[in-house]
Amino acid sequence: MENKTLAIDFVLLGFSTNFTINLFLFVLFLLVYVTTVIGNSLIIHIIIINPQLHTPMYFFISKLSFIDLCNSSSAVPKMLMDLLSTHRTISLVACLIQVNILLLMGTTECLLLVLMAYDRCLAICLPLHYRVLMKWSMCHRLIALIWIFSLLLIILPSLLMPVTLCNPNQINHFMCESLAVLHLSCHKNYSKEFAIFLLSFITILLPFTFIVISYVCIIISVLKIHSAGRVKAFSTCTSHLTVVAMYFGTGMVTYLGPSQERMSNQGKYVSIFYVIIAPLLNPIIYSLNNREVKKTFTKLRMHPPLPYLKFHQ
Repeated sequence: MENKTLAIDFVLLGFSTNFTINLFLFVLFLLVYVTTVIGNSLIIHIIIINPQLHTPMYFFISKLSFIDLCNSSSAVPKMLMDLLSTHRTISLVACLIQVNILLLMGTTECLLLVLMAYDRCLAICLPLHYRVLMKWSMCHRLIALIWIFSLLLIILPSLLMPVTLCNPNQINHFMCESLAVLHLSCHKNYSKEFAIFLLSFITILLPFTFIVISYVCIIISVLKIHSAGRVKAFSTCTSHLTVVAMYFGTGMVTYLGPSQERMSNQGKYVSIFYVIIAPLLNPIIYSLNNREVKKTFTKLRMHPPLPYLKFHQ
């Protein structure tokens, strides 16, 4: 039997011990985070106040912006404090909370992107039945189902396979990322690695496969439309495809790549993309590709804010 000490606090190694580099990263990530908060909050605000955007597609986009806000806010503020500090410690409770929030938001976003692909598939392939199939009551039920399913996927493995963390208490990351924390497990076994693969398959690979199938159906339907209609149909899907490519691409590299690379610095740098960069780019992608969003933003600059309106039921 090995004599192992249970870890109570953890040290986040971050990016560098050089103060100049950390100061530069602090300014850079602070600007990114502030832009992320403003951008996603603005998207939610614009969708709420513009009645023309009260459609299932923009309802899902507003939920995506909310998830991006939570995802980024769960990790970036702590990282910014650590960049200016020499004591980059985090308690066990705070670390576990951060792990679960990141997993919950990541799983929910993957499933929400599937729902958005399903919505576009119905709108283009079955336009006459779209209003019946995607009525507001159905949209709210689907969103609730996504949150409940994501919560179960995070809670059940933690209850069935509890992990005891031991010293050394150094996490080679800028946040409590699940794989980096699991590397500190007192007992290494294949069951935990298989559980990670299984969860990654359910939350990343299966949703991505469903999205690909949805867009194959969309392409087949669009090719039957005349040329003017094709451009309009494809324009509604380009934003979603861009987000899917960014998010699922980095997710597959992180959770489905070789285990050696997951434990190296590569995993730390790849996670920057889906925790920091993706939440920044999502509002830009959706706003630049939409006339109504840009029109509402222009009105907000020229006139006082409009009163909030509820989504049409």
